[in-house]
Amino acid sequence: MTLYALRLAIHYDFARPTGAGRQLFRILPAETPGVQRLIQSRVILAPAPAERLEFTDFFGTRVIEVAMPPGLTRLDLVLEAEVERARAEPELDMSPRVAALAAELADWRDIGPASPHHFRAPSRRIPPMAAVASFAAAATRGARTVQEAVIALGEALHDHMTFDAKATEVDTSPAHAFALRRGVCQDFAQIMVGGLRSLGIPAAYVAGYLRTRPPPGKPRLVGADAMHAWVRAWAGAKAGWIDYDPTNACRAGADHIDVGFGRDYGDVAPVTGMLRLDGSQAGSHSVDIVESVG
Repeated sequence: MTLYALRLAIHYDFARPTGAGRQLFRILPAETPGVQRLIQSRVILAPAPAERLEFTDFFGTRVIEVAMPPGLTRLDLVLEAEVERARAEPELDMSPRVAALAAELADWRDIGPASPHHFRAPSRRIPPMAAVASFAAAATRGARTVQEAVIALGEALHDHMTFDAKATEVDTSPAHAFALRRGVCQDFAQIMVGGLRSLGIPAAYVAGYLRTRPPPGKPRLVGADAMHAWVRAWAGAKAGWIDYDPTNACRAGADHIDVGFGRDYGDVAPVTGMLRLDGSQAGSHSVDIVESVG
């Protein structure tokens, strides 16, 4: 296990005082038995909200809901957490052939939050995409198992796309990002989810944090780690769910800290809600993940 100290800072400036509003924050690291443990956490909001509560959504993501008073000219949120994450271990491929997955899904009766049935159909942000479906079929043509298909598609997408933080916005459709062949982790993940679903493989969008490592000989920069997104694919009854990061062409491992999962970005966006504005706003965030001595 690897022990991390995580710090997230989100800052907003408002050109004119705001009206009242209500915000939802999905930022707390998840509890996943055998994979990830949240040891402690603290979330500080300034100014203090008029009302604050926490709940767990349908997919198991912890949500902080706040009612903000009117008159804000700035808003700061700081999360400090200690998280234990399992190191990635080599795994045997227990997944079936892609063609056999439909029969396993037909026999799967569970409809709880982690049921693969919730992640088979198109969703609001990930509709059917003919170009992505054709790409996925070609990329996985030689795959013998579901796990091999997931890895093959992730690697092909990584080669097809270029990471470009300026190419897309948060509301850019995955079809448009795929056509551009450029985007950020949100785009990579949503495109891959759509491709897997077109193959009949249930796939979820995972939101979290990524610990980055500086080049050899270079100092580590505070705030250089990142909010991140990757993919969770259902590989059959024996293999269960496997996590893959197409942005980095790797299985998600010890450097990936999971916050939650859903059908697409809309289910696990870090900040949602409503705030009345009359004027412009500017925002920024930084993430800092430091390995601790356990």
